[in-house]
Amino acid sequence: MNKRHPFASLALSALLTLFGLTCHAAATEQSGFVSVKGRHFQLDGKPYYYAGANFWYGMYLGSPGPTGDRARLTKELDQLAAQGVLNLRVLALSEASELRRAVRPAVLQGPKKVDETLWQGLDFLLAEMAKRDMKAVLYLNNFWQWSGGMSQYVAWFNGKPVMDPDVTGNWNGFMDNSATFYASAPANEAFRFAVQKLVKRRNSVNGRAYDADPTIMSWQLANEPRPGSDAGYTPQAGKVFTAWIDETAGFIKKLAPRQLVSTGNEGWMGTAGDRQLYANAHASKHIDYLTYHMWAPNWSWFDPKKPAETYDGAWQKMQDYLNWHIDTANLTGKPIVLEEFGINRDGGAYAPSATTIYRDRFYTAVYGLLARRAAAGDAIAGSNFWAWGGKGRTHNADFMWKPGDGFVGDPPQEAQGLYCVFDSDKSTIAIISAHARQMSGLH
Repeated sequence: MNKRHPFASLALSALLTLFGLTCHAAATEQSGFVSVKGRHFQLDGKPYYYAGANFWYGMYLGSPGPTGDRARLTKELDQLAAQGVLNLRVLALSEASELRRAVRPAVLQGPKKVDETLWQGLDFLLAEMAKRDMKAVLYLNNFWQWSGGMSQYVAWFNGKPVMDPDVTGNWNGFMDNSATFYASAPANEAFRFAVQKLVKRRNSVNGRAYDADPTIMSWQLANEPRPGSDAGYTPQAGKVFTAWIDETAGFIKKLAPRQLVSTGNEGWMGTAGDRQLYANAHASKHIDYLTYHMWAPNWSWFDPKKPAETYDGAWQKMQDYLNWHIDTANLTGKPIVLEEFGINRDGGAYAPSATTIYRDRFYTAVYGLLARRAAAGDAIAGSNFWAWGGKGRTHNADFMWKPGDGFVGDPPQEAQGLYCVFDSDKSTIAIISAHARQMSGLH
């Protein structure tokens, strides 16, 4: 999740050339693995639908290092499981960086220099999730700056200082710089080294090999990979982007053939407004399902300071966005997951005490649309709201995260409390839980 760009209206007809694609099914005979059959997920021969959460900092809470709080982690996993939230999207790789808003510490201290303390936290998280029959989507890189990500790999190998948009304000330049990662051979060699080391890891808590652990539903290439900025986009950038997706997904699929592989892409709003490029990015036989994200506040569709004036118009755009991607998944023959969505607390407040009237209205509407489409047999297979904040609270006057603080679900470059759902948000949690029961009951 990060800064987005304005709404652009493009025609669905551009996708017609892809409608004949067949789906790569990641089927497996081993019990407990999520697989793909046509445009649906299966688990042990039965349909698998879910309502999940983003829990990017789960590895950090599980760590035996200074960020760890295993008591909190197990309590929050219990709370999520009790509400039927059994699928968690989690950051699995982070890069040490001088970026102002990057989370600290990090897994990679430099190219091919792994500090396994946080991975021990991932071991603990996955072991505890397995006890609760939960599934994990593990993302392996980040287009944005808040975990180091692609921009840090680029800086390691181009001999230039890391480009920091939180210092310069130059977001287009940052995005175009991050996208140079795709064509950098040394950066990708370092990335693949870390990916292979993780995928072939053995869990220090329960002894399971990661590539044989059915708790891991999907390996995800990155959080919100884009071809670059909208302003700097070229067709050649699109080709480089899709080639990287296909080649990297194939690399991971060879390492872990029993687990799914996904992109982490936002949808056509994350592919320079190019709907054809979005479809191309998910056409690879190594990509098992489509992903998309929806951020009405970040895309200037909804203004939390003027909710009465902007919500209805925003919801019309959101419905169109949600439905277009489901329709596209239907036509390409693969499942699709809405794996990020959120909206502000009332008035744009950050404090847990602020009300959530519009957020609850939003969650109810989004979940209602997803449930209707799923019940009709369409390709929508699940969702992960952004994000679980749980017991985390910030005590900083500016609401911004600082090293040593706890975690609340909003990443370090955003105000803590911007979009996260706290454990005290009873009405929102009730909506999430009701939807989870509805989705798990689909057959």
